[in-house]
Amino acid sequence: MLSDRFGRSIDYLRVSVTDRCDLRCTYCMPTGFKGFEDPPDWLTFDEMERVIGIFARLGTSRVRLTGGEPLMRRRLPELAARLAALPGLRDLSLSTNGTQLARHAADLRAAGVARLNVSLDSLDRDCVAKITGRDCLPDVLEGLKVAKAAGFAPIKINMVAMRGVNDAEIDDLVAFCIENEFVLRLIEAMPMGETGRNAAYMGLEPVQERLRKQFGLVPQAVELGGGPARYLATGDGRASVGFITPMSQHFCASCNRIRMSVDGTLYLCLGQEEKFELRPLLRGGASDADLEHAIRQAIELKPQQHDFTRQPGKIIRFMSQTGG
Repeated sequence: MLSDRFGRSIDYLRVSVTDRCDLRCTYCMPTGFKGFEDPPDWLTFDEMERVIGIFARLGTSRVRLTGGEPLMRRRLPELAARLAALPGLRDLSLSTNGTQLARHAADLRAAGVARLNVSLDSLDRDCVAKITGRDCLPDVLEGLKVAKAAGFAPIKINMVAMRGVNDAEIDDLVAFCIENEFVLRLIEAMPMGETGRNAAYMGLEPVQERLRKQFGLVPQAVELGGGPARYLATGDGRASVGFITPMSQHFCASCNRIRMSVDGTLYLCLGQEEKFELRPLLRGGASDADLEHAIRQAIELKPQQHDFTRQPGKIIRFMSQTGG
């Protein structure tokens, strides 16, 4: 098993397959952003499969495909099928904004993607357009419908809660997810780049207490994907609501994940600058043993915790550049 110098097991790798996106969510990527990686610098599917295979041999059993918007990477189901077949990998999931999900859901399911996280910050069409820069709510809702029909379960809905933007819609999202048997996850905005710092941050602790009383929610012991969310469930166990609180109640002591960007850079923490570049090794003739040693070196760089609260202006890269 991979473990860092603080004794945390690292069993979860988030892999960005592209830094491109068809939306410009206000908390993620600025309008007019041009600082994308050049395609020759993207890891190929062969390179991704090789690196993830080594991670799997080292005990990393969970992989999530992210972006940007991962469905903008051509032939993504092909990569998913290759990864799903890797020995030791037991959970392959994908995060998406849902705009292209209706076209790809069946192929992703057939390829071996087990779970989906879909970004949906509002059920109000105008509010969604304001947040994302595009009138896309009908496409996302259709994608959810098709994904559910394809057999994805549970489907998690990610809502970044922002004061004065969509906070009045939290109850509507809870009710929507209960009705459709989705799992809602409320997320605190993080100060990632200028866009993240400009997001209308709101702490989720008061929201959690209110929803607990309103919907009769109780703590849920069942694990739902190994991520950072803390879950509450309805008394009958029919529905769950998760809370991801990196600002008001961080979860650094139990952090089990690292990220790999589309150019092969390992980011060890969202709120710190430590990173390790694998692409030069991959394209410089490194053996699998060399790459395994490099990965172990990279894990040693993982910091104890983020500095979002003490140094909110520290991270200048945007979320889309880091890999979801």
